[in-house]
Amino acid sequence: MSPEALPPSRRSFLRTSTGAALGLGLGAATAGCGFLPEDPNAHGDPDDPIDVRVDGNLIYFNWADFVDPAVFKGFEKEYGVKVIQSNFDSMEGMAAKLNAGNRYDLIFPTAKWAQRLTEGRRLRRIDHTRLKNAESVFGAYDYFADPWYDARSAHTVPFTMYKTGIGWRKDRVGELTGSWEDLWHRRAKGKVFVLDDRDEVLGLGALKLGLDVSTADEKDLDRITDTLQSLRPHLRGFSSDSYNNLLNGNAVMTQAWSGDMAAMLGQAKDPSVLGFEVAKEGAPVNSDCYAIPSDARHPGTAMLFIDYMLRPENVKKNIEYIGYPMPVGGSEDTYAALVEPFPQCLVGADDLKDELFFRNGSSKGERARDTAWTHVKAG
Repeated sequence: MSPEALPPSRRSFLRTSTGAALGLGLGAATAGCGFLPEDPNAHGDPDDPIDVRVDGNLIYFNWADFVDPAVFKGFEKEYGVKVIQSNFDSMEGMAAKLNAGNRYDLIFPTAKWAQRLTEGRRLRRIDHTRLKNAESVFGAYDYFADPWYDARSAHTVPFTMYKTGIGWRKDRVGELTGSWEDLWHRRAKGKVFVLDDRDEVLGLGALKLGLDVSTADEKDLDRITDTLQSLRPHLRGFSSDSYNNLLNGNAVMTQAWSGDMAAMLGQAKDPSVLGFEVAKEGAPVNSDCYAIPSDARHPGTAMLFIDYMLRPENVKKNIEYIGYPMPVGGSEDTYAALVEPFPQCLVGADDLKDELFFRNGSSKGERARDTAWTHVKAG
């Protein structure tokens, strides 16, 4: 199969511009709440309860190809509405669209971005008691009942969860040791990719050195930069298209999101030559969330869609399509079967509680991390 014939990985396809955006200073500009000082009550009180009913077509804004098309079709048929899709290429890109005045009914921020939006009062309150299927999330996953990024999940419902590790070709490198040090493996020299993502790359350097994954301390960042620059002779590049790089031979080893590696299993002719490990020093963990912007025109339809997505049959379809687990009780066996060759893709309660989420920093701290990232990419 030619590289051109391979489909892009779910999250990585449009994520490759993240680094460029950070280089333009968007990371610093979006510190804090990260949004223009528009009156958050301009479209009504965001705390007002939402009537769960069809109030228009759904204007949907997410990563590309992150919901099974069959699930969309089922929703449209049952409720007689259209799902009008737009996609973003990074969290910074999502914020830029919101700042520019674009209005959506449903967005999917990561945890730290959900915190920014919530603190800026840019999200509608979601009354979980109005969602028939919410208990399957909050009754099964205690963590999400009161996560650090959104007290009592008052404005969000978790969508996916994942962690970051190393994918590699066993047939080219052999077995690994289970450490971030493996990226410096002599047999992988010149054939290693790391993600084109500021937090993920600085995070692996921090974990290798035993530092906080979100550190903004300048001395820490100097050490992280030196460590990552020592990886330069082994690097082929920065890319978030992890599984295609492995499948087409561009990489023999790559930093990778667990969900992308799970999705790759359906593409590989011989998955037994591939591996995925989580480093013993720690693996960053993250979650994408359902969220309804404060200026949504059709919040009722958005609520219906969230509830529809939480139905067991739709959870199963979507997990098998995108390769990312959804924190919905009863779906665990579906995901475990999907990632049987890569059991380290599993994300459990202990992973969520390890405090290895990327956190928001001060404006000064975000600028320091942007500078470090620029130095790492410049070599």
